[in-house]
Amino acid sequence: MSADEVVESAVSTKSGSSSGIAFGVGAFLVWGTFPAFFGLLDFADPLEVLAHRVVWTLVLMLIVLAVLGRLASLRGISGRTWLLVAAASAAIAVNWGMYIYAVVSGRVVEAALGYFINPLVTVLLGVVIFRERLRRAQIAALVLAATAVVVITVDYGKPPIVALVLAGSFATYGLIKKVVPLDPRTSLTAEGVVAAPFAVGYLLFLGLTGAGSFVSGGTGQSLLLLAAGPVTALPLLLFGVAAQRVKLSTMGMLQYLTPALQMMWGVAVMHEDMPASRWIGFALIWLALVIFTTDIIRANRRSQGSMASKQEPLP
Repeated sequence: MSADEVVESAVSTKSGSSSGIAFGVGAFLVWGTFPAFFGLLDFADPLEVLAHRVVWTLVLMLIVLAVLGRLASLRGISGRTWLLVAAASAAIAVNWGMYIYAVVSGRVVEAALGYFINPLVTVLLGVVIFRERLRRAQIAALVLAATAVVVITVDYGKPPIVALVLAGSFATYGLIKKVVPLDPRTSLTAEGVVAAPFAVGYLLFLGLTGAGSFVSGGTGQSLLLLAAGPVTALPLLLFGVAAQRVKLSTMGMLQYLTPALQMMWGVAVMHEDMPASRWIGFALIWLALVIFTTDIIRANRRSQGSMASKQEPLP
């Protein structure tokens, strides 16, 4: 490779990484503003909002696949893969539904806690399901996270169910997605195909009984419910692009933008109660995340250094 080709390759890699970070930041910023959007949908029952979110996300993703000429990819999915897709669809439906409930019931801070805890729950599931071995720093992070949950449980007077369900369902979704042999766009569309019959059936029931908000609420409410599709799909598509261009450790650090913004919204805009004990719980979570993220960065650097040392020198 000539010197000019080396320089061109380096510039291209740097450009791809920079654009990937921009896509990643865009995804996490959109997710961070979800409380503002879903708070506008408090006129509808959370289950109705979830059903509309499923239906309109599927419609949008079918359009995306059609434009890309990838609709045929849905026909080639095997039976085993459809089972994995169904499991992923169930996990993300639980996550979406619980998040909508958290926003409309004024529990945005607790929802943010769930997404702060999520990376640590993912590690725990890796240990339980895949028998992964933990490094000392990861054990310390998990102990701190467990302590934080105990502190917050004492503060609330009950376990933070919303946070735990959000963290557990999204971690489960992530683990399933790791073994689904589909690209992100096809996978998301297939998940919608699985969930859509239930969502459409529920919306038809609401329409027939006059309990739905889509038509009876007027044009404004109908447009807001329609917007749930693009609002859901946009950050997922941005995230998919970013994940292909950015290091996993960088994505791991960027993801904390979302719960940080959501927590700020809950405290500053919705004025949710944050006593000192709750701040202590969050501080323990943040400390656990600092330890966890630092350990990932160091492990990646050691891995890269080991790979570099094994490469043969050029003649």
